[in-house]
Amino acid sequence: MGMLLEDLDALAGTISVKHCSDDDSTTRPLLLVTAAVDKIVLKKPISVDIDLKMVGSVIWVGRSSIEIQLDVIQSPKEESDVSHSVALAANFIFVARDSKTGKAAAVNRLSPETEREKFLFEEAEARSKLRKKKRVDRRKLENGEVNQLEALLAEGRIFCDMPALADRDSILLRDTRLENALICQPQQRNIHGRIFGGFLMHRAFELAFSTAYVFAGLVPCFLEVDQVDFLRPVSNTFYFTFSVRPEAKATKNGFKIRNVVPATEEEARRILERMDAEMPQQNQ
Repeated sequence: MGMLLEDLDALAGTISVKHCSDDDSTTRPLLLVTAAVDKIVLKKPISVDIDLKMVGSVIWVGRSSIEIQLDVIQSPKEESDVSHSVALAANFIFVARDSKTGKAAAVNRLSPETEREKFLFEEAEARSKLRKKKRVDRRKLENGEVNQLEALLAEGRIFCDMPALADRDSILLRDTRLENALICQPQQRNIHGRIFGGFLMHRAFELAFSTAYVFAGLVPCFLEVDQVDFLRPVSNTFYFTFSVRPEAKATKNGFKIRNVVPATEEEARRILERMDAEMPQQNQ
């Protein structure tokens, strides 16, 4: 699965470069970097003995950002319906930067024609506005959320101050932390010297899998990636440390999984964000 994330990022990058290219050889090439992954959903199990086909297209553009929708198709010979053959779906967001100044650069426009294209464009536009709103409101909490934050921190304080009284079915979030250090080779960089986002997602997925395995004590099953944000481009840096900590309450399927308790306000906020992300799915 980690290698598949790397391949998806490479395909999305190729599509974004093709969208931004022109026939003028004197034009300075744009620097296109992975800004975020909106969501990656595994729709059905992927078999290792059947070929995969990856398809993608640009579904929305802003002034300097591009959203690419990707599908991974795996269809047995007896299955003719392509819509039922989509095994994984993902949405990648790329941003364009001037290769010299590093500032945002305008990208080619997109003109949706069919009803399906218009629908995808409007959906992507709504997601873009929601992402901007979340960035603005990230530090603002409503009254109900303040109460949730205080309740989470109160449980964490018991662990820190009086561990003997703490719930044995819970564990501090920081105690679930795993780290991994690695050296990036030249092949993990693009022509501008930036580390490929797909490479980082590949390594992060492997660490997330290991963290979930250690935490639950059983082999985890991948379902989806909610959101990946690249806060800043990575360039000319060859030593990384990844850290992953389970922040969502895991589903209990016949075995016991401990609750995760925050010790700091930052950890509590991340748990609340994860809980908010799960609310729309539970309401559907």
